[in-house]
Order: sequence, then structure tokens, then C-alpha cells
Amino acid sequence: MRAIVTGQVGVDKGPYLEGLQANARLRGLDLQVCHVGRMMYAEAPDVPPGRILNLPIGRLNTLRRAVFKEILRIADQHEHVLVNTHATFRWKHGLFAAFDFDQIKAFNADLYITMLDNVDNVHQRLLSDHDLDHSLKDIMVWREEELLATEILANILRGHGHFFMVSRGRGVPTTQTIYRLMFEGQRRKAYLSFPMTHVMDLPETLAEIEAFKAALNEHFICFDPADVDEFSLHLEAIKAMQEGRTTIETQSAGGKLTLKTTDVARISGDILGQIYARDFKMIDQSNMIVSLIPQLPDGRPALSSGVERELHHAFEGGKEVYVIWRGKSTPSPFVTETAIRVFADVENALDYFRQKGYLPEMRER
Repeated sequence: MRAIVTGQVGVDKGPYLEGLQANARLRGLDLQVCHVGRMMYAEAPDVPPGRILNLPIGRLNTLRRAVFKEILRIADQHEHVLVNTHATFRWKHGLFAAFDFDQIKAFNADLYITMLDNVDNVHQRLLSDHDLDHSLKDIMVWREEELLATEILANILRGHGHFFMVSRGRGVPTTQTIYRLMFEGQRRKAYLSFPMTHVMDLPETLAEIEAFKAALNEHFICFDPADVDEFSLHLEAIKAMQEGRTTIETQSAGGKLTLKTTDVARISGDILGQIYARDFKMIDQSNMIVSLIPQLPDGRPALSSGVERELHHAFEGGKEVYVIWRGKSTPSPFVTETAIRVFADVENALDYFRQKGYLPEMRER
């Protein structure tokens, strides 16, 4: 198995992929992780940390080719190899590719994965770990460029179905998701659908959603839309503008972070647009969608417009659609006519998936 993992500067893929390597080796798998950036610095010891993109483009290209030539040599010596790299860079040379097509083609990866993270997390890491002039808008643009370039590369070299976006996440570690994509491809891929915005202040409902996600993550390769959750930034910016506040505070991965209200407001359109596109893409890269519709304290079903659109998109895309309807009321035809099955609870859904042979332990018997 060979994989290429990309991601914008500030996602900090290295520690996660080292965790993946350790996990694989504990299970007896010969996985070698090659970090292109680290190898380039090792090849150019005269370059201070964080300054390699300041090199003339010619030397930068020569360094990259030398490093990837070494990676191709290493790949011949290991059963499983993962390359940690970027697909694109924006720097003083403008926007340019971070790879050479002939060498990427020679590597012949089975999987292409782009790791994502919240804009505030990336911003905080760029401030603390990188000497990089940037704005929140830049981060949003860089993320889309990285995704698009990696997906195009995967589709050209391997065809549809070999590219995945994986959120660094706040729930199940990314290491598990990438591990399963690489080494447990027999597991089905499930997009987890559930209400988000209008249950934020309902702790019991949130606990039910977390239990649902944990149960599905035990058996499937799951893609969770809440792992990149920037809608709260958008809402906080609106609230701050209404209250006349010039800054907002958010709890990012590295602790509290203060952002200018105007900076967040400028990316509100990007946040909304990318949520819409990203969630649909995660459905497209899945085999199935499993949607939890909890019951609200007032007895109504927590069926949001977002969940309805996800179900409809999955149905039109030929995906298997499953709904766990926790409300006492009868679900509408807009739910029942798109779903293969509607279950009363998570346990019933898992029993059905066992009967279908979708759970790994059932296939192994």
C-alpha cells in the first residue's frame, strides 16, 4: 500500500502521521513515512528552519526532485509507504506545484488523502510555528487549492475513488481513519449525518449524538462533518457585530485565540460555501449515509434542513441511505422515500448491518 497525504501549511500533519506509523508497526505492518519537508531541510543544511520557500525556484525544484528520488528508493524497500507532502504552495514565487508529475506517477500511490483542520487552528499554528504573513481568507483559499490539486492528481493517475478528504478532527483520531483507509479497505465508509446548529444548547441530545458517532466509528470508516466546524465562528462574528465588539474569542486546538470580528466576517461566505461543498464531497466518498434524527425536549424531531439535503444528495448519488428516527412522530415521505431502512435506535441499525455482513467481525467468521 502506498499513500500520499497532503494538507496546507499549518495543519501539522507530521505528529499525526508518526502516530499512524507507530500504530501500524505495533500491528506488524512495515509502514515507512517519508516527510518531504524534513527531508528537504536535511538535504539543504544551510537553510534556516521555516525559510526554505525563500530559495530561488530553481534550487527549490532541484531539492524537491532529489528528495523524491530518495523516496522512490525507500519505497522499493518497504511494503507500505506514506508520503507526507503538500500539493501546492503560495509564496513569493506565486502559486506553484509542490510535486513533479513524473515522480508522483512513478511512486504510483494507491490512495491520495488531503487532511483538513479548522481555520482558527491553522491560524494559531501559523502564528506560533511559522514566519508566514497571512490572513484568514488566505487559509480558506489555500485549503481549497490543496484539495483541488490533490483530487485532480488522484483522478488523473488512479481514477475516481482513490481520493479522500480527512479532517484532522476533534473526535476519532485521524490516525484511525487513515489507518483504516490504508489497511482495512474492506470496511464500509459511512457519512455520519445529524443535526448540529439547533441542538448546540441541548446537552442530552448532544450526548446522544456522541454515542451514535462512537457506535458507528467502532465498525466503519466514518466521515464526520463536525470535525471541521467553522459555522460557530460565523455565528459568533454576526453576534459580535450586533453587539459592537471588535474582537471575538474562540477555543482553538492550542487554547484561547482572539480574532478580529471583521476578519472573521470577511470569510463568512467562504465558511458557508465550503461547508456545503465539503459535506457533499464526504457523502460522495462514502458507501452509505447514516442519519440520526433525535427527538427534541418538546417532542419534535430534530430534523434540520441540512440533514434533509444530505439525505437527498446521498439518495440521488446512489448511496445507501439509513435513518435512525428517535422521534415518536411518523417520519415524512421526504425521509422514508429516500431511506433503505428507518430504525428506531442505533442498536436496531447495528443488528441490521450485522445481518448484511457490514460489520468486520461478521465477515471474519
